[in-house]
Amino acid sequence: MARQEKETGGVEWRITLGDGSSKSLVPETGPVSRVWMGLKSLIAGFVLKVWKFLKKAWDIGVDDPRKVIHCLKVGMALTVVSLVYFTRPLYEGVGGNAMWAIMTVVVVFENTVGATISKSLNRVFGTTLAGFLAFGVHWVASQSGHKFEPVVIGASVFLLASAATFSRFIPSVKARFDYGALIFILTFSLVAVSGYRVEELFDLAHQRLSTIIIGTSLCVLVTMLICPIWAGQELNALISRNMDKLADSLDGCVEEYFDHNGELEDSDKQPGKNLIGYKCVLNSKTTEESMTNFARWEPAHGRFNFKHPWKQYLKIGASMRSCAYSIEALNNCVDSENQAPEFIKKHLSNICLKVSSNSSCVIKELAKTIKTLKKSSSIDFLVEEMSGAVQDLQNEIKSLPNLLRPAELLLPKSKETEKTTSAIYLLEVIPVVILISLLIETSSRIQDIVKTVEELVNAAEFKAEDDDKAKQNQANMNRIVPSQQDDDRQTEKALERV
Repeated sequence: MARQEKETGGVEWRITLGDGSSKSLVPETGPVSRVWMGLKSLIAGFVLKVWKFLKKAWDIGVDDPRKVIHCLKVGMALTVVSLVYFTRPLYEGVGGNAMWAIMTVVVVFENTVGATISKSLNRVFGTTLAGFLAFGVHWVASQSGHKFEPVVIGASVFLLASAATFSRFIPSVKARFDYGALIFILTFSLVAVSGYRVEELFDLAHQRLSTIIIGTSLCVLVTMLICPIWAGQELNALISRNMDKLADSLDGCVEEYFDHNGELEDSDKQPGKNLIGYKCVLNSKTTEESMTNFARWEPAHGRFNFKHPWKQYLKIGASMRSCAYSIEALNNCVDSENQAPEFIKKHLSNICLKVSSNSSCVIKELAKTIKTLKKSSSIDFLVEEMSGAVQDLQNEIKSLPNLLRPAELLLPKSKETEKTTSAIYLLEVIPVVILISLLIETSSRIQDIVKTVEELVNAAEFKAEDDDKAKQNQANMNRIVPSQQDDDRQTEKALERV
């Protein structure tokens, strides 16, 4: 039996069953309701995606405000160059080719000063050279008669376009003039195959070149005068930051390896982000090459002269990547399942930590030299300390057989026991020997970084540090070098107990 009951919110249908219980019936939603619900979910999803996009854009702007300033600079340059259309004398001077000025600003304006100057000069010289060659080819073709005119033009386009394209595969040309070669191919092809007469062709080339010069000049002025971002300064800061990351990664890997039973305090441990800082060095080759290329186009600015040895930064980056590969191998030792016994690690922990500490001090001092552009007076002392620690580590390896000697005395003398003891000895010693060899190799590669930085110091003629600061730095470095006497005494006592 079904009956209808009225509710406060509307009408509800209930079915009374035989046992006296009732069951309500909910009416199915119609197609209009389903469409409305789908539309609301679609709008909500779209609004959520827009909100996430805006939040991400806001975070990017807050993280690096220079990107926002660059956008404003591009907008201002486009606004100014658009006045060519609104000013009648300028518009009549360049004719309908005023659009080339706007296109030039859009294509040429880059984030750094060096990149903007590079693309501007490439565009101007590429357009000029292609225009003159196309003008000459067009004149020769017109003098050859109607029968040979298309042959001359087609042959010239084929030869010059092929040669310009091949030049883009040459490393030296591709690094600095790739954009200019591309503009040369485009301009020469368009002008050479045009159907204008020689006089009209000259006027067309003059107008287009004028608008391109207007656009490039405006871009260079805006990027240099309003909050300039110099590629040279960015490259110098990048190398300095990467050196600090190398030092932190080296310290973090060695400390984590010898953190036996978690005895190091949380304040002494390196964050996980610093442990993998070497990966930034391994992935920065392309950035370093592009910044070096753009820095060579920039005029003298700040503490950098016009003939600053920017190519030397590439050598420094290469030596840093070589060291980063060694640190990556150290990090793999930390994550390896095959670990040395704790008493061996405890015996070698102090000297290994000393080597890593001295090595990281050398890297940090080099980073300071790059950052301040001043010759360090304590780098020789730090390198000697690192070499001395490495020599102590090599001497400490010779004491490894004595660590297993008490265990060998407990076994009966026989050939089988000797073989077993030798096998146990190798299995226990191999992991720590690998770590020690990598530490020694890392120190050797750090010395290569020192050599490349010294070459930069001599080529750029860095000034020396003040004497007071140099003495203070040397005193601080003496405090940083850890003493090993107390730890050695504790280790000897532990061995006597064994």
